[in-house]
Amino acid sequence: MLTKVVIPVAGLGTRVLPASKAIPKEMLTVVDKPVIQHVVEEAIEAGFREIILVTRSGKQAIEDHFDHHYELEMELTRKGKHELRAAVNDTIPDDVEIVSVRQPQALGLGHAVLCAAHIVGDDDFAVILPDMIIDNPDGKRDLSAMTARYAESGRGQIMVESVPEDQVQRYGIVDCGGAKVESGQTAEIKGMIEKPKAEEAPSNLAIVGRYILPARVMQLLKETQPGAGGEIQLTDALLALTQESPLEAYNMRGKIYDCGNKAGLLQANIALGLRHPETGSALREFISGLTL
Repeated sequence: MLTKVVIPVAGLGTRVLPASKAIPKEMLTVVDKPVIQHVVEEAIEAGFREIILVTRSGKQAIEDHFDHHYELEMELTRKGKHELRAAVNDTIPDDVEIVSVRQPQALGLGHAVLCAAHIVGDDDFAVILPDMIIDNPDGKRDLSAMTARYAESGRGQIMVESVPEDQVQRYGIVDCGGAKVESGQTAEIKGMIEKPKAEEAPSNLAIVGRYILPARVMQLLKETQPGAGGEIQLTDALLALTQESPLEAYNMRGKIYDCGNKAGLLQANIALGLRHPETGSALREFISGLTL
């Protein structure tokens, strides 16, 4: 069964400085929850029950957030604020476990994933990047659909989104051999290229930070040589994997917000805030009164 997900949270958050100087970027809020909680809830809804945080010093607030805060819970109970108590007490279900492992040096995404190898063991697993919130307003989560496709096909999955062709140089791009991949559909990956020039891009399908991978990837990461900047790249291991077994690209249906940068964080707050029962009306009224 697919139960384990690796979430690398050791990044410095330089794109949202100075907000992330003393607060982990993953703890910046979107409406009333930190970004990391949105991501963990996405994983839990998709069926994952073992959340592995790859962290570093200075990130204890993330672990604390998912722990009990007995004094706060008792005070909320005493004041009869039972809904608030439930909100702070039920950040994860009782059958979900969150564990942490340290990444001693920032040596790339592949290295961060490899730091969790002794916990993942021989199991297939997922990787979720915590900067990205995927909004599925219809309630049908893309990650859940991707795990269902994994269960059906037995093939590793990489989530992608269609981006404008003049923006492909910003992303890792997959090559599906020219296949047209509609939203919610999959196609076999023939190759991957990091930040290609527009004229060299094999498609406009950009990798968006959700992976379901076979256990074999951990061994390939151990064999992967450091690339640019001395970092171990997950993409290099995935390219090696495609020589052994098929990987599929799953083209997402929802809207993605990159909360690792200031504009994306603001956009996520507006989009989700407009639908939140406590903030929607007031935020809509405020926006309609703005003079732009």
